[in-house]
Amino acid sequence: MSEGNVAADQLRLFIERVERLEEEKKGIADDIRDVYSEAKSQGYDAKIMRQIVRLRKMETNDRLEMEAILDTYKAALGLE
Repeated sequence: MSEGNVAADQLRLFIERVERLEEEKKGIADDIRDVYSEAKSQGYDAKIMRQIVRLRKMETNDRLEMEAILDTYKAALGLE
């Protein structure tokens, strides 16, 4: 087998791995959507749940800083 064939085979394997992972990612995204739908059917607000998930991913200091700035902006705009 020539080097070109080896490189082409390796490239094909990489592409196939990415395709499998993309398919798994789609399946996981569908599962997540189903959980939010189930929560919504139980009376929970899916939009707020998404915000909470996003906040929980943040480092504590980053979240506190963001919330402080948000409070400052809200107060400046009379939203308090």
